[in-house]
Amino acid sequence: MTVDAPGSDKLSRHAVAGGDGAALLDLLARLRTTAERRTGRPIEVLVIQEAGLDGFWLHRLLERHGTSSHVVDPASIAVNRRHRRAKTDAIDGEMLLRTLMAWARGERRVCSMVRPPSPEEEDRRRLTRERATLLKERIQHTNRIKGLLCGQGIVDYDPLRKDRLARLDALETGDGRPLPERLKAEIRREIERIELVCSQIAAVERERDALIERASEATGPETPAAALARLKGIGGELGSLLWLEALFRRFDNRRQIAAYAGLAPSPWQSGGTDREQGISKAGNRRLRHAMVELAWFWLRHQPDSALSAWFRERVGQGRGRIRRIAIVALARKLLVALWRYTTQAVVPQGAAFKA
Repeated sequence: MTVDAPGSDKLSRHAVAGGDGAALLDLLARLRTTAERRTGRPIEVLVIQEAGLDGFWLHRLLERHGTSSHVVDPASIAVNRRHRRAKTDAIDGEMLLRTLMAWARGERRVCSMVRPPSPEEEDRRRLTRERATLLKERIQHTNRIKGLLCGQGIVDYDPLRKDRLARLDALETGDGRPLPERLKAEIRREIERIELVCSQIAAVERERDALIERASEATGPETPAAALARLKGIGGELGSLLWLEALFRRFDNRRQIAAYAGLAPSPWQSGGTDREQGISKAGNRRLRHAMVELAWFWLRHQPDSALSAWFRERVGQGRGRIRRIAIVALARKLLVALWRYTTQAVVPQGAAFKA
């Protein structure tokens, strides 16, 4: 931890064990007492930290004990642009302090501060994130079974069918032999794991649906997830993901929500050079992937909407790279349109609702 205390010409650095919030609070209290004794006036403690894997528990701990805490997006802090630059904890600490000083002076464009979600909002996101993890596990088990069978010349077995166990007993290798016993036992154990994962996915989905229903009953009007699910092309999972990852937050304009998803454009203009570098990708990765997936669904299920017409007019008969670039632009436009739909009740032009 790097400290710039009033009355001292040098930065001081202190080590605190990870996860030891009591030690951090004790250190801040001692540093504050020393600074007040040195200057003879009350001192306000300001803390800045990078948003990372530790989540927001430290920010909430500091706020609860009367310390002003700021969480900064580390990708928004300007750094030395040399090809090779020094990077140490001491350099990073000094850079964070300079950023905090500029922010305290009112320079709001020096960085992007993160708005920490409430503990309830943060906990609700576990549903869609856990489901995504379980889906990856199911795919891994499924691919492993198919790979084991492919080595025996069997390519038409689906481990997700309801009659998977009965079909497993009837399988024969490519050369007409019964499936080896040890291989069959290994595949049975893989199927048991798949059944466990599928049951957990179903439990998570039931809890997700119940959460949407409870939220609608508590707040009166329907939740953004329920409103989105009424549009063609958007199911319960995508609607819940958009709500729990983004639409529970407050955004002041379309640029903010596009930047939050990492879908904001990154122009490069210098002298006679003027080119587009693509999207920034400095945002919520889950939301960005979901919006690109939803953009393809939108073209299929909402062909008469203005956004689909814009895509067809822009792409024409193009294939390959031009379609991949245009679908990302459509994802950005669609995210803004859905944000306006859930917050201002502005239905996307030409959008169709489910019967």
